[in-house]
Amino acid sequence: MKILVINGPNLNYLGRRKTEVYGTTTLKEINDRLAHETSKFGLKIESFQSNHEGKIIDMIYQAKESAGEDKTIGIIINPGALTHYSYALRDALEAVEIPAVEVHLSRIHAREGFRRRSVTAPVCIGQISGFGADSYLLGLRALIQHLRIPESSRR
Repeated sequence: MKILVINGPNLNYLGRRKTEVYGTTTLKEINDRLAHETSKFGLKIESFQSNHEGKIIDMIYQAKESAGEDKTIGIIINPGALTHYSYALRDALEAVEIPAVEVHLSRIHAREGFRRRSVTAPVCIGQISGFGADSYLLGLRALIQHLRIPESSRR
């Protein structure tokens, strides 16, 4: 079983873009930390990043079709700027009915007005923001708790 980690536009530039806001941790470093953490629970992660809304939506629908050992049981998503206006992304997350946690590196509610509204959060089981790269780990922990993965699987 796996957790799908989706990163939206511009997140491929983490560690280099607006480091005063987003920090110096790269996306690869975040993915490595998540892989280490999921292994403790007998899970795998699949990481995906795209600057294209349609590719992200396609990936969400592909997750619904996964089965067997590749079955996607949860999604961690940082939609980037798509958070604030992509009703298509929102609808895809809602349609697949896979538990998802929305994460953000920065405190989106303390930033510009347009960044304070998320159209995707209402179809997620929760939203975590403002903890830098740790937002992803906190999101993973929340998702694992929500999924109630039994202790025996945590090896």
